[in-house]
Amino acid sequence: MAKPTTEMQAVLDKLAALDAKPFSTLSVPEARSQATPADAARAIQWDKRLSTNPEAQVTTRDIAIPSKAGGLAARVYIPGGKGPFPVVVYYHGGGWVVADINVYDGAPRALALGANAIVVSVEYRHAPEHKFPAAHEDAWTAYQWIVENIHELNGNADKIAVAGESAGGNLAANVALMAKSMKTKQPVHQLLVYPVAGNDMNTPSYTENANAKPLGKADMEWFVKNAFASMDETSDKRLNLVGRTDLAGVAPATLIMAQIDPLRSEGEAYAAKLKDAGVKVETKTYPGVTHEFFGMAKVVPEAKQAMDMAIADLTAAFSK
Repeated sequence: MAKPTTEMQAVLDKLAALDAKPFSTLSVPEARSQATPADAARAIQWDKRLSTNPEAQVTTRDIAIPSKAGGLAARVYIPGGKGPFPVVVYYHGGGWVVADINVYDGAPRALALGANAIVVSVEYRHAPEHKFPAAHEDAWTAYQWIVENIHELNGNADKIAVAGESAGGNLAANVALMAKSMKTKQPVHQLLVYPVAGNDMNTPSYTENANAKPLGKADMEWFVKNAFASMDETSDKRLNLVGRTDLAGVAPATLIMAQIDPLRSEGEAYAAKLKDAGVKVETKTYPGVTHEFFGMAKVVPEAKQAMDMAIADLTAAFSK
């Protein structure tokens, strides 16, 4: 396994100091209530007295998106200026089991500021209470509603992108594919950050990073056990994106991976499959960083580089 950078290691050390345990050793309630990598990054930011500006100037508004399952919570991040703004529909990570829009605040806030876009961070039903495909259904419902209603929040639905991290990266990829197959409003871009894109847990990166923190192989097995009724379900095309043959014509994509991450190989494989299908793809795997690094731009230099790449690609897509 590769060695984390000094800054990344500092986050992992802080996470350990906050007494976070591997998911695979915890019950679901324990896993949901323990400190997160985002907490660790924020604690370092605090220790170093790093300013929360300019991201703190982004205003937020909490809304509920109607769905058959009841209202889906969502947080709308609004940049300064007049608008109407382009829109990013963002799906948080957490293996469809843990975390929420409060935990994943760093990335949507930075994207709103950097891309001068409204970012709608969408909550979805979690497993094990609501197993697969509940989160996928909610992700699609939210996207459709945002397309139809974002003008009321000063957003421009003709310039809409999807984005997500980890399990949320899988949701974002599925929304883009659904929009294509349903022949509805296509996103102009998809930003996929270490997405769950396959069901093979014996890839090179799974083997190499079996014991990685904050996400190792046993933790992914724990998420799958909680999120799916059975292992057989993971062959579903919504999970096993790398097995799909219908990728042509989907929105251009940016894929960002971390070197020290079991999900790296499947993310790289999905980027390659998209390219082979004729989709325009920008992709980079950042060395010396782990799963969950993306929202840590204030304290991890590679996260700042990855965020800059994401913002540049979104800005280019919105300017067309």
